[in-house]
Amino acid sequence: MANIYTDIDQNKRNTVLIVAAFIAVISFIGWFFGYFFVGDGYTFLGLALIISGITSLISYYNSDKIVLAISNAHPIDEASNQYLYHLVQNLCLGAGLPIPKIYIIDDQAMNAFATGRDPQHASICFTSGIVQGLDKLELEGVAAHELSHIGNYDTRLMCIVSVLVGMVSLLGHWFTRGIFWGGGRRRGSGDSELGGIFMLIGLIFVILSPIIATLIQLAISRNREYLADASGALLTRYPKALASALEKISQDPNILREANGATAHLYISNPFKSGEDGNFFANLFSTHPPVQDRIKRLLSM
Repeated sequence: MANIYTDIDQNKRNTVLIVAAFIAVISFIGWFFGYFFVGDGYTFLGLALIISGITSLISYYNSDKIVLAISNAHPIDEASNQYLYHLVQNLCLGAGLPIPKIYIIDDQAMNAFATGRDPQHASICFTSGIVQGLDKLELEGVAAHELSHIGNYDTRLMCIVSVLVGMVSLLGHWFTRGIFWGGGRRRGSGDSELGGIFMLIGLIFVILSPIIATLIQLAISRNREYLADASGALLTRYPKALASALEKISQDPNILREANGATAHLYISNPFKSGEDGNFFANLFSTHPPVQDRIKRLLSM
C-alpha cells in the first residue's frame, strides 16, 4: 500500500530512471545532429555526452550556490535571527534532519524554497515578506513543506532534471538554427525511402523534444509539491496551518523580483502569480499545481 515513505523511495528511484531517459534522449539528439549535418553521428554523440556529463556534475555540486547567488539571498544564523533559526531547528529535530543553511531574501513578496543535493548539503530560503506576513504556525507549515523537499530528495531530483532539460533544449535549439541557416547532409539519389522516413521521424523528435522535456519537468515539479504538502503536514501534524499559509501567499499581490524562469519551480508558490487558476492548459505549463487544489487536499487530511 502506497504511503509517504514509499513515495520517497520511488522519488529516489525516479532520479535514476529520469537521468537515464534524458541521457538516452541527449545521446540520440547528439547522434542525429552529427548524422544530419556532417554524416558522422558518433562524433557529436560523444561531444553531447561529455558536455551533458560535465554540466550535470557542476550543477550537482554547485546548483544550490548558483540559485542562492542569483536570488540575492543572504545567510542568517542563530545570533542574527533567533526566531527563524529556532523554528527551523525544532522542525529538523522532529523530522530527524540536519539543520540546513538558512537564508533570507529581502523582498516583500511571500515565498520560500529549498535547494541542495541531499539533507547534508541543503539550504532553505525565506523572503522577508513571508517571515513577517505569516504567524508562527503558518510559517512552521511552510518550513515543514520545504524541509520535506529536502528529506524527500526532491531538491536533488529537480536539480538534475533542470540541467538535463536545459541540455535537451540547447541541443534542439542548435539543431533548428542549423536547419534555418541551410545546414543538413545532402543525401544522394541512392538513399532509400526508409532512410527518408527515418530522417523525418528524427527531425520531428529533435524539434519537439525540448517541449516534451519541459512538460515532463513541470509535471514532476507539480507532483513533488503535492508530496511535500503531505509530508509537511505529517511533520507538523497540523495541515490547516499550511493551508492557511498557502491562502495568504496566493492573495499576496507582490511579485518576487529576484525570481526568474530558471528558479520559479523551486518556490512553494509560483512567484509570478500565474498559471495556478485550475485551467487545464495553463496548468500544463505551470511549475505548480493549483493553489486551491492543494488547500483542498490539506483540509481533507
